[in-house]
Amino acid sequence: MVADDKDTPATSHPGTLRTSVDTAPLAPLPNHRNVNTAWWRELWRRHAHITTPLRQRGLECDIEFGLSAYIVHVSLPDGSYLIIGPPQEPSSDRPPGDPEGWIVTRQHPDDHALFEVIYDSTPSTGPGASERPEARSGGSATHVVEAIDQRLTQLGLLPVPRSSTGDPLVSSAPQPRAPEFPDRSHSADRTSAYVYGDAILALTDRLNGTESHADAAALLHQILDPTDGLLERLGEFFEAAGEKAKEAEQDDGFDLSYDLAGAAAEIRSLGEVLHVAEDRMRALSPPPPAPRPSAAPPRTSRLPLPVLPPSQPRQRR
Repeated sequence: MVADDKDTPATSHPGTLRTSVDTAPLAPLPNHRNVNTAWWRELWRRHAHITTPLRQRGLECDIEFGLSAYIVHVSLPDGSYLIIGPPQEPSSDRPPGDPEGWIVTRQHPDDHALFEVIYDSTPSTGPGASERPEARSGGSATHVVEAIDQRLTQLGLLPVPRSSTGDPLVSSAPQPRAPEFPDRSHSADRTSAYVYGDAILALTDRLNGTESHADAAALLHQILDPTDGLLERLGEFFEAAGEKAKEAEQDDGFDLSYDLAGAAAEIRSLGEVLHVAEDRMRALSPPPPAPRPSAAPPRTSRLPLPVLPPSQPRQRR
């Protein structure tokens, strides 16, 4: 088992709100000899934006090598499985976990007639080929998981059901209450001009005031969730700012857009590096005390050891 990815069950604590999906631990990690190798852990990190949301839905994932690129293998309750990866033919030079587009298929090891394409965002190839609508999403992991969530819900194969509102990707981790912005101004009538900074400051105050590592992990989830967390939203913000800079159609605007796109990439890279920090924080909680036995077990008397007969002296011939 990977040492820094603990699948400790999440529990409810005061000051947290349960979502419409009951709190539950992430699906367990794979159990094979490659899990503790450096190269496999690096592959797992590069695919965390795919595997973490699926594990939140109770789906067990693994990283395997396909025909020419690494893929995510997802086991389903009915014995079938999903294959999530880039096109295998022709091969691509793009790094693992960052393809130009994703293909998701559902297959069954015994029923070869079962072959279903759930999602395909790869660019259309060939002369006259029509562009698929999903191709506009390219390598976006969010659209991949949403498509999987919707299809598995239709099939009844989602271990953790969708929320009552139908929203996909509802986290199974305990969620802290929305932060109440403290009034840090000198006058009660004065409102801060930095409401978003105040929101993060309030989250920091809550972290400083937590009494358990499980509560701290729930707050980390708000920052590190690969689809709805703060880092992902910051990445989207800087990307949008870069597109706005391009609208000026000036050289400096294009240079600024590149700088902002680079900032977005660095923020997302930080999220990938820290993707197991929430689980590691939760694992720091002390284990529950072992239950005391209700009564001492009855004593059993030992039976006496059998007495062996004395050995007879050998007679000389």
